[in-house]
Amino acid sequence: MASPTSINPAHAHFESVLQAQLCQDVLSSFQGLCRALGLEPGGGLPQYHKIKAQLNYWSAKSLWAKLDKRASQPVYQQGRACTSTKCLVVGAGPCGLRAAVELAMLGARVVLVEKRTKFSRHNVLHLWPFTIHDLRALGAKKFYGRFCTGSLDHISIRQLQLLLLKVALLLGVEIHWGVTFTGLQPPPRKGSGWRAQLQPSPPAQLANYEFDVLISAAGGKFVPEGFTVREMRGKLAIGITANFVNGRTVEETQVPEISGVARIYNQSFFQSLLKATGIDLENIVYYKDDTHYFVMTAKKQCLLRLGVLRQDWPETDRLLGSANVAPEALQRFARAAADFATHGKLGKLEFAQDAHGRPDVSAFDFTSMMRAESSARVQEKHGARLLLGLVGDCLVEPFWPLGTGVARGFLAAFDAAWMVKRWAEGAGPLEVLAERESLYQLLSQTSPENMHRNVAQYGLDPASRYPNLNLRAVTPSQVRDLYDVEAKEPVRRMSDKTDSGKPATGSVATQEELLHWCQEQTAGYPGVHVTDLSSSWVDGLALCALVHRLRPGLLEPSELQGVGALEATSWALKMAEHELGITPVLSAQAMVAGNDPLGLIAYLSHFHSAFKSTPHNPGPVSQGSPGTASAVLFLGKLQRTLQRTRAQGNGEDAGGKKPRVEVEAETPSTEEPPVPEPDVPVTPPSQYQEASAEDLCALCGEHLYILERLCANGRFFHRSCFRCHICEATLWPSGYGQHPGDGHFYCLQHLPQPGHKEDSSNRGPESQDLPTHSENNMPSRPLIPGAPQEGTSPVPSQPTRRLIRLSSPERQRLSSLHLTPDPEMEPPPKPPRSCSVLARQALEGSFVGWGMPVQSPQVLVAVEKEEEESPCSSDEEAEEDVPLDSDTEQVLWNLAKNSGTMNSYPTWRRTLLRRAKEEEMKRFCKAQAIQRRQNEIEAALRELEAKGTELELALRSRSSSPEQQKALWLEQLLQLVQKKNSLVAEEAELMITVQELNLEEKQWQLDQELRTYMNREETLKTAADRQAEDQVLRKLVDVVNQRDALIRFQEERRLSELASGPGPQG
Repeated sequence: MASPTSINPAHAHFESVLQAQLCQDVLSSFQGLCRALGLEPGGGLPQYHKIKAQLNYWSAKSLWAKLDKRASQPVYQQGRACTSTKCLVVGAGPCGLRAAVELAMLGARVVLVEKRTKFSRHNVLHLWPFTIHDLRALGAKKFYGRFCTGSLDHISIRQLQLLLLKVALLLGVEIHWGVTFTGLQPPPRKGSGWRAQLQPSPPAQLANYEFDVLISAAGGKFVPEGFTVREMRGKLAIGITANFVNGRTVEETQVPEISGVARIYNQSFFQSLLKATGIDLENIVYYKDDTHYFVMTAKKQCLLRLGVLRQDWPETDRLLGSANVAPEALQRFARAAADFATHGKLGKLEFAQDAHGRPDVSAFDFTSMMRAESSARVQEKHGARLLLGLVGDCLVEPFWPLGTGVARGFLAAFDAAWMVKRWAEGAGPLEVLAERESLYQLLSQTSPENMHRNVAQYGLDPASRYPNLNLRAVTPSQVRDLYDVEAKEPVRRMSDKTDSGKPATGSVATQEELLHWCQEQTAGYPGVHVTDLSSSWVDGLALCALVHRLRPGLLEPSELQGVGALEATSWALKMAEHELGITPVLSAQAMVAGNDPLGLIAYLSHFHSAFKSTPHNPGPVSQGSPGTASAVLFLGKLQRTLQRTRAQGNGEDAGGKKPRVEVEAETPSTEEPPVPEPDVPVTPPSQYQEASAEDLCALCGEHLYILERLCANGRFFHRSCFRCHICEATLWPSGYGQHPGDGHFYCLQHLPQPGHKEDSSNRGPESQDLPTHSENNMPSRPLIPGAPQEGTSPVPSQPTRRLIRLSSPERQRLSSLHLTPDPEMEPPPKPPRSCSVLARQALEGSFVGWGMPVQSPQVLVAVEKEEEESPCSSDEEAEEDVPLDSDTEQVLWNLAKNSGTMNSYPTWRRTLLRRAKEEEMKRFCKAQAIQRRQNEIEAALRELEAKGTELELALRSRSSSPEQQKALWLEQLLQLVQKKNSLVAEEAELMITVQELNLEEKQWQLDQELRTYMNREETLKTAADRQAEDQVLRKLVDVVNQRDALIRFQEERRLSELASGPGPQG
């Protein structure tokens, strides 16, 4: 029987369109198809129907079935929803092409212009479940057979553009290549329409094309005139992408991908990378597609040290400019990082070629990201209205580690197409804009977890995608400035608004309100008479009374009789920091001397903002509310516990015996009422006595202004000075240590341990450029998550004698330690978890009757039912087996052999692996979102410090400014202080989440290590094995205790908030 292509030449052209892998091949094949069928390209939906009518053989019909199913949704009105609408789409990126496809299905005439002439971006995009389903519904498997096979959830930009380009061409989108959009050409007179200014000179048909909708998808560097863009800036962040040739050998297919591993929760991996190669990274991702794609975030100091950056420049553009980046060093850097992350299993890594024929490796800056203030506008001139919409990067530039770019880009494309449909229906301009802005408010909040779960029901209608949708969240009156009419007065942009100079009412206490609150809180205490915010506090009694009011039981007022002002003030400062989470702003000496009234006002304002909702009960013995549990307080206790434990360890190393210390749980607890430490006298600690002054930085010696002051270990620093002595990374709360030998501060990764000898076993060769400090920087009982636990044999410490309260998952984890064999673990430090390991964890908790822990009898049925409802079709899918390590394969084989029912559930394996990969990606995204927010907070604090310095200089100067102006400056300073306290509190909250991620990772590693011992025959264990097993078990119990402390902290805070009502956190 003759093949279809030998009978009808058009069939051969159609097959060429399906198989083409280059942009020019797609265009030439499609033009050949149109010539063979007697059609003109770009004819809209009528063209699609004509092609479909003439190509009715089996290969084409399967594609038509998918496209017809999508087009049959009621929202498209059989392609007649926007038949009178003319659209211009700028940019043939994934989002621009996806928007063009939707507009074509609505029946609009769509013209797309693209300045490039080929698709050459190999970088790989992460896909959410709904994007995978959406692309499959458009026939992605017909155009790209390897699309998301097995548990894959990503695709290269080039392949995504190719398949969307093919769909757009078939649906009649008119596409022009090598044409650059430079601006709009308003209608010259009544009766004419809007046109585009294009370069170089376009064909007459395109130059005269009049449209009433413009969709810009031209990237973040081009936003049409009239839109306001806001910059979201963090600290310097340098990304590196590298694409290596994928030979698709058997060895390459067996290398597992890395959906993402971050330093925040897996410091041991990055310590090992630093030790072996000298490369210092924040994160790394590895995907396989057309190429082996790696993307990572590198630290600037590392790039300078390894010669990737020739010179350090403060300007980012100059720092990462081509003249300052050494190509050979950058290639060595990327190759070494990729080789280490994959354990050298990819063989000789050869770079793929970019569009210019050069090795496809680059460094880029994602310090700042742009976000449009509005997603749409309407312009009107001579009665001709033009609707403008943004999609893709020119709407919101994505933060690449979160993997949200293409998913939110598609959502914005759907929302823009819905806006065009409402526009075509005759809705008023303000109503259309208000609906679009209501949807835009949801975009940055979207994630796979908070959207509708049934992705098969997603469509153009926003209600099918967003739960709890409110299309009236923005009212028409709020978007009047987005409607530009020629006769209307120009509306000032949001970014042009100036500060009125007045503090926000109701958010910050004035000096009089602060004084009145302090008087209320200290009323009734003997010897305390607060009449001002300066001299009334020099004897220390007023501050002690305030602390006692907020936390009764720490010290009775009668015990202060005979105590000097300096001792009383020092005690109050210490208790406020240790028990209330109020960090000092000035020293005890300055407070007693009364020479820093501004510092005192800033300090007391922190009490007010944290505890202003505390009910006031007169009398010195009032048992007032302790206030809301503070993350700052919790992390402070955690840091002090770490320092205490390290001091104990150092004492043991020095003298062979640990000094006697108070009996206290190693994990900070907020469950019992806090009491003063028994070995801490009421007299001020030495650091307060020896502190020179709070107006000088303890590191650089420069002047410290109020907003710049950061207190650590009783000394004051610039926040910009308080960095790791080695890598210069910002030191986060509970994430640093001070070396007792040199007195410098270090991040936990670089913190040297006194007396520790280098252990080179199981380590890679140390780079000569690297510091020689020990990699193992933590005591045997870890208190800070993410620190390495392997590579040493610490002396087992005694467990704390207190009840261990385990959560349900922890009880299950500890109770099932003996169930699954886990032979021969890799030597520490452990590599990042692969999806196969997570899949095995899912197996252990999912199947019934196979010797595994029972969770729910319906789990397996649910898993199979979900896979049966998956959109993939068996006739197209040639599923690739995802490579698993031999250990996991053996577990799966044993399950299959023992169950006898595995054949009844053919797709469970793929589903579990996909779920595991999604969980891995969620974990990575969560860590990266935290890190990005930390960087944004740091940038915001720098801005506050600059503004605060200016105000403080104005207030301290002996100028003749009127008192009213000075009062206004003071209120503005207090407002900045409150903003700073709020940001610091948020930073502490983020660190609590980091603790959770880190402890989860640490517990998993210890759990795996313990399994290797417990599954050995008892008769085969040596004395060293039993001792090591006991040490690992103690560590595991300690980690469980720490997780329990976090749980109790969260629960106590929740109960406190319920008891006191909504109020600010301390």
